[in-house]
Amino acid sequence: MGSVKSSTEKVGVVVSDRMHKTIVVKVERLIQHAKYKRTVRVSKKYKVHDEANTAHIGDMVRIREVRPLSAQKYHTLVDVVTRAKVSAADVLKEASPL
Repeated sequence: MGSVKSSTEKVGVVVSDRMHKTIVVKVERLIQHAKYKRTVRVSKKYKVHDEANTAHIGDMVRIREVRPLSAQKYHTLVDVVTRAKVSAADVLKEASPL
């Protein structure tokens, strides 16, 4: 038998939870620029399956790469590492002008 690729886990911040059973997670990593040798912060957004709708905006979560669940979802939520200090409703309330 062939070897099985180990699943990769990433840690990121939830930037959107408006879809049903799906969250958008932004994962940041540091790389060295090829030409200038400077450390650069690179981020990527992943659509992640959240079966129980437990994660919310601002939460730090751990995600795992799995088989394709849809055309854009290739990751699932493992657990919520830390909860956001402010709820999304409070942020929206402050942002709306009166």
